[in-house]
Amino acid sequence: MSEINPLRDVYDAIADPTRRQLIRLLAEAEELPLHELTAQFQMGRTAVSKHLTILKEAGLVVDRKVGRETRYRLNATPLREVQDWVAFYSRFWSTNMMRLVQLLEEEEE
Repeated sequence: MSEINPLRDVYDAIADPTRRQLIRLLAEAEELPLHELTAQFQMGRTAVSKHLTILKEAGLVVDRKVGRETRYRLNATPLREVQDWVAFYSRFWSTNMMRLVQLLEEEEE
């Protein structure tokens, strides 16, 4: 099993739609081999491997060798940083929604 050593920013890792799709696929399965992940995309094995390497550098993916096959699984712990960041700003959305409701109620009166 690989050692988790975040060499890359988690935000950079999730910025790409292909990597977000890889995260989703791994979240839905306990563990997937490279060939099964590659089958989900219209790109070659090397391109998928590069995306997985970026996710691995951010600590989002862990791999292990099983014979000649490499299997990947999600480590969602680094996503907590993203969740915390979004949660901080959610208060602004709530405030704006409350203002909108008040405005709509005032217009009805």
